[in-house]
Amino acid sequence: MNINYCYSCGYRKVFEDYAGIIQQKYPEISVIGANYDPPGINMYLSRLIGFGKMILIMCILSGVNIFAWLNKPQPAWWNWCLENKLYACMMMFFLANMIEGQLVSSGAFEISLNNIPLWSKLETGRIPQPPELFQIIDNTLQFSKMDMSNNFAIN
Repeated sequence: MNINYCYSCGYRKVFEDYAGIIQQKYPEISVIGANYDPPGINMYLSRLIGFGKMILIMCILSGVNIFAWLNKPQPAWWNWCLENKLYACMMMFFLANMIEGQLVSSGAFEISLNNIPLWSKLETGRIPQPPELFQIIDNTLQFSKMDMSNNFAIN
């Protein structure tokens, strides 16, 4: 069983809880969890913002005038950043982290068994209750056993 979840949404604990109860009820099923990567270019934008954040923080701390390199006049907000290094770095760090978090937050909790989708939080808008999930797993296992017995009967 694969459970792909949104790590930045805090679903790791939910995954661990569900993996534990699934292992108790179905010891023959191994549960594998992984982060659900965000769609599109969000992950790349997030990494780019993180890289830019670190460069700007290093420039502020070292007092480098990046606008001189660009042959542009130094704006007033950059002067303020150089005069208030600690506050500017903290503000830069937290603002960029907030944007990065929004970009990588998918809200996903996707459950599949033998590559058969069992549940999608992206589609339903919620995480299944354990009894609900057990019923879906039971039905899927029952169906796959029936399907296997039909394949053997045909051959």
